[in-house]
Amino acid sequence: MKFTAAAMLVAGTQFCMAQDKPTYLNANLPAEVRADDLIKKLTLTEKALLLGYRSKAIDRLNIPAYNWWNEGLHGVARAGEATIFPQAIGLAATFNLKLVTEIGDVISTEARAKNNLAIRRGDRGMYVGLTYWSPNINIFRDPRWGRGQETYGEDPYLTSQIGMAYVNGMQGNIPGKLKISATAKHFVAHSGPENTRDYFNSIVSDRDLHDTYLYAFNKLVKGGVSSVMTAYNSVNGVPNSVNKDLLNIVKKDWGFKGYIVTDCGALDDVFATHKYVKTPAEAAAGAIKAGINLDCSAVLQSDVVKAVEQKLITEKDVDAALKPLLLTQLKLGFFDNPDTSPYKNYLADSIHNQPHVDLAKQAALQSMVLLKNDNNVLPLKNNSYNSIMVVGPNAASLDAIVGSYHGVNSRMVNFVEGFSANVDKGTRVEYDLGAGQCDTTHFGGIWGAGNADVTVAVIGLTPVDEGEAGDAFLSVAGGDKKTLALPASHVAFMKALRKGVKKPIIAVVTAGSDVDIASIAPYADAIILAWYPGEQGGNALADIVLGKVSPSGRLPLTFYNSVNDLPAFDNYGMKGRTYRYFKGQVQYPFGYGLSYTTFDYEPAQLTKTKYKETDSLTVTCKLTNKGSMKGDDVIQAYVEYPAIDGLPVKELKAFKRETLAAGESSDITLTIPVSELKKWDPAQKKAKLYPGKYTIKVGENSRDNKSVGEFTIGK
Repeated sequence: MKFTAAAMLVAGTQFCMAQDKPTYLNANLPAEVRADDLIKKLTLTEKALLLGYRSKAIDRLNIPAYNWWNEGLHGVARAGEATIFPQAIGLAATFNLKLVTEIGDVISTEARAKNNLAIRRGDRGMYVGLTYWSPNINIFRDPRWGRGQETYGEDPYLTSQIGMAYVNGMQGNIPGKLKISATAKHFVAHSGPENTRDYFNSIVSDRDLHDTYLYAFNKLVKGGVSSVMTAYNSVNGVPNSVNKDLLNIVKKDWGFKGYIVTDCGALDDVFATHKYVKTPAEAAAGAIKAGINLDCSAVLQSDVVKAVEQKLITEKDVDAALKPLLLTQLKLGFFDNPDTSPYKNYLADSIHNQPHVDLAKQAALQSMVLLKNDNNVLPLKNNSYNSIMVVGPNAASLDAIVGSYHGVNSRMVNFVEGFSANVDKGTRVEYDLGAGQCDTTHFGGIWGAGNADVTVAVIGLTPVDEGEAGDAFLSVAGGDKKTLALPASHVAFMKALRKGVKKPIIAVVTAGSDVDIASIAPYADAIILAWYPGEQGGNALADIVLGKVSPSGRLPLTFYNSVNDLPAFDNYGMKGRTYRYFKGQVQYPFGYGLSYTTFDYEPAQLTKTKYKETDSLTVTCKLTNKGSMKGDDVIQAYVEYPAIDGLPVKELKAFKRETLAAGESSDITLTIPVSELKKWDPAQKKAKLYPGKYTIKVGENSRDNKSVGEFTIGK
């Protein structure tokens, strides 16, 4: 083969350019090599500047400023127009892993598009980056916690499954690359009280720590989540952000290679409120030695150099802290030519488009839980109504559909709008606020409701009644709830409504937590728990009430009769909490939800009755839709443990959402690795498989015994 002089000149020029390019900018080299090269080029002061969430520009190395803080709990949040999916607790209620993965994928697509648009206009500020601090996989151990709405409920297994599905969608599937970076938060044993979170000390036993609070974090870390966030509180006397023993579990025992970030201001809390150390430099050193990589405040940026100068840590320690941050940025493509990004074409048309809106509606449909349906009043029959009254304080509320940590857009559909849009033009739809937040004697809309064929009353909570400290400004307890009570004015309104209306009343409750449904149950013919259902909440509710879709949401938490049935809110012991340890009567059990159709379970069959740790337990059953309408069922398998002190009463260990047409049947197979039944042994300080007799129950909720089998695990 002959080469022309011109061709040889071009080839030589390209070779020289490749040789001149710094190693850290060479996309053809392994990320580890590139990160090591960049660390060598940075001064100690420059390294410190990269350890804060407002990462500073290093102009001499062409490193731009970057803000690590982005939110995406149920859609891109705080960044302008975005698709708003149901709040996280509603996503858990779908029990649909495929759907949650698709939602994560949509969120990351919109995140990439926003980042591309921001970079084009030179915006490198907050909420337009690619490092997202979601999901929240804390265990909703107590219904009083205001931020429980951000979680996937009270069960560690369900939390891990929904959380991992979300992460898989968010982070993409290109080996060695990240579509965006997801974060498992808040590590660990963090679930209220909100108003003392900056200095609260969670006292947690080893058994509860490993069997409940660490479980989902373990699954997400081993599943590939790229980041973990530490919580504000202390655990057994040591603040999470300097808790080397706990962070060693993440990094050494679980082999985590991603970055660990503090919650915002948590490192300041170490010296200011926990008073665990005296100075910021000591807090910075403690964080670095414990395994923190990024500080969502300015302590590391301001005091790491001082900590090195005071010989509290070494520059080598700083290098080790910085490297996972650089590796994350490299996996996101930060130092590569943007034209080579597989996501370069995600722009404005990738944000809040029709397919994304359609997915938000599907999620809302599958999240809503039918709690009561007396005399099958729902679905409304065709030609059975000419008028609908939509009434209540939350019927037209924006807060009641968007939840906390949300985006905005111009196409959100509240409950009034949903009914107006989904009935024929000849049907009369009216609206009235009905009641205020405090007045228990003056109401509106009752006369109008009396003239309607059907009344839909939308009541309940909003994210300003329950939520994060500071955000839920109408909370009576700093973001949390003191009781399960619905607003007294809403209950009084429902009572007055029932007195004045003889035709069907459909109560719709918005909330992100367990509330006292029994207080309004006598006044409604049907009750739907809508959660905070996202931008398509109105359309989804109308479809369910009008019978276009059968409800299929299931409760991801227990609905108790009273908080008096529970231990104190600040008691982190699991005894007497959640369906796993609570034995008393409840209003609605974990996993509960009604349908418009009826499902029949043929007796489940175990493949064998004796197992060892390396086995998998397989249970099969036949599911048949015996009703006259297409519907989804969520088949749930619970394992009951031997009667040994400290073990759970039962635990969800497998589930499957199945769609069946009327009269259709499906053979269901659920598989449970026996190793999943291992529990912490405090004496041996490790998890073990307890020998004895176990029971597996397959049904529609945690207290349903449609099919029961027994098996033995030997020594």
